[in-house]
Amino acid sequence: VQLQASGGGVVEVGGSLRLSCTVSGVIFSMRTMGWYRQAPGNQRELVARIVSGGGITSYADSVKDRFTISRNNAKSTVYLQMNNLKPEDTGTYYCNVFRDVVGTSPIGPWGQGTQVTVSS
Repeated sequence: VQLQASGGGVVEVGGSLRLSCTVSGVIFSMRTMGWYRQAPGNQRELVARIVSGGGITSYADSVKDRFTISRNNAKSTVYLQMNNLKPEDTGTYYCNVFRDVVGTSPIGPWGQGTQVTVSS
């Protein structure tokens, strides 16, 4: 499995970013996908996931109503639209592919992720 996350950057509070993650090495259209983030000194946390067809999504409470996960199966790409960003959203963002439909067992390498910094 190969995962390439991109789209991070430095934004001001209230700003927006759109992250992308291109996936290879699996049948993307059949896999539940997720976005994680890790802030310095904190554990990696799951912020959003989306099932294979895109019809079911779930979010961490901290990002609900601000972040939107979506996917383009034809491009083997998953996205994370992040709006109304807050300083606590700062961290390294990673995508991953799940072994299971529910999305509890990520199987891909974590790689370098993409850095998001929200300045106040």
